[in-house]
Amino acid sequence: MQVEYIKHGGVEIAVVTGAEPVITDAASALDLAMTVRYETGAERIAIDKSVIAEDFFILSTGLAGEILQKWINYHIKAAVWGDYSRYTSKPLRDFIYESNQGKDFFFVETREEALERLAGTR
Repeated sequence: MQVEYIKHGGVEIAVVTGAEPVITDAASALDLAMTVRYETGAERIAIDKSVIAEDFFILSTGLAGEILQKWINYHIKAAVWGDYSRYTSKPLRDFIYESNQGKDFFFVETREEALERLAGTR
C-alpha cells in the first residue's frame, strides 16, 4: 500500500493505492483512516478500489455499511475510484447511486474524479 499526500483545490487529500486489499473489515478500514490522519493530517481519502476487499461490494455481508458508519463517526470523507461495471446487483448499484448523492462517500471511475469530489470542485 502506498499513501500519497496532495493538495487539490486547496484541500488536503490522502491518496491510497496498492495491489492488494488492505481494507478487509471495519477495523482495518478505521486503522487506515486513523493512520492517514496521523501521518498526513488529511480527513479526506481517495482510495483505489483494488485496496478494498471484494466483500465490501457484496452488500449482504454488511461490510460496506459498517465501514461507512465508522468513517462518518470519525468525520472521514472518502472516494473510491475504479471500474464498477462488472457488478450487476441492483442493491449495490442503488447504494453507489445514493452514496454519490451525499457529501461524505463517493464511488467514481477515475482518480481525478475522486480528487474533484473530495475537494468539492465537482
